[in-house]
Amino acid sequence: MTSLARNLGLGLVVVAMTQVSASAATAPRVAKVPHHRAAAPRIVPAPQYVHDRIEELGRGFDGLVGIAVKSIDDEWETGWRDHDLYPQQSVSKLWVAITALDAVDKGQVSLDDKVTLTKDDLTLFHEPIAAEILKGGSYTTTLGDLMVREITQSDNTANDKLMRVVGGPKAVRAMIARKHLGAIRFANGERAMQSRIAGLTWSQDYALNGKFFEVRDALPMSVRSAAFNRYIANPYDGAAPFAVVNALARLKRGELLSAGSTAHLLDIMSHTHTGPNRLRGGLQPGWTLSHKTGTGQELGGVQAGYNDVGILTGPDGKSYAVTVMIKKTSTPLPVRMTMMNNVVAAVIAQHDQASAGSSGSKRR
Repeated sequence: MTSLARNLGLGLVVVAMTQVSASAATAPRVAKVPHHRAAAPRIVPAPQYVHDRIEELGRGFDGLVGIAVKSIDDEWETGWRDHDLYPQQSVSKLWVAITALDAVDKGQVSLDDKVTLTKDDLTLFHEPIAAEILKGGSYTTTLGDLMVREITQSDNTANDKLMRVVGGPKAVRAMIARKHLGAIRFANGERAMQSRIAGLTWSQDYALNGKFFEVRDALPMSVRSAAFNRYIANPYDGAAPFAVVNALARLKRGELLSAGSTAHLLDIMSHTHTGPNRLRGGLQPGWTLSHKTGTGQELGGVQAGYNDVGILTGPDGKSYAVTVMIKKTSTPLPVRMTMMNNVVAAVIAQHDQASAGSSGSKRR
């Protein structure tokens, strides 16, 4: 190669490097966001007693039930059909609360922020806050109050308003994905989901004067049955019990929210009024429960979604995440409640066995 060719080649390289440098200088910078993927939960086999008892309870129940139990301290877990998807119903309000508190932790909102609800915010089914709105056509409260109502009273209107304020269904789904909660779906809020289950598309006039029930009852039973069965087969708000117990365990450990927000949410959940004889009915003296219930629609004597999920804490401070989700059943309510009571009783019995064994070994 001649010196002229070498010089020309070098010149081309210099020009190319200069152009790349100029382009890099003018191109918008893309910030590198650290990607923190939660480690896959370590599966520790459960002690034989609780493993066998949970299987016995699941197998013996007349309906499609999923059960999952996880020791938050010792990390063992067990379950029955706990990787299938089950309708969450109002269990999904828990994810709305976590999304809101995550926004609080980021400084995007405050629980003291004022919010006004009007008739346009009304939903359907259980909504105690509706009475306050209908008194004068509007009601002003705080985001913190909406959170208390959606968890402790399972208020659908409070839930949907809180959800919209913090970014809507997309924000909740984004939180679930960002925190790697796993097999947990989130639908488009109570109005949209409950209408779809019934074979309808939501219209705001359904919120007043019993209009929803009037329109729903006028549908041909074939339409209602088809919509109802589609939901059971592939629930829009479906969640796997094993994913729920792992999310609850991470919540309790402070891995999802700040320490203050974690304590606040668990305290709210400890005051839940709904489902007093589901998981809570199995408690023994000295034990506490922070939980969220969920109850779905019925058609022809069949209920799609009857749930309770929560964190059991013993007198010694040891905690367990427990999830019982019924996809489909016609069994009487007392039978369902007894099964849930017995799941809690099994966890407590296992805890007591382990504690007694530990005490005995210490004495030796």
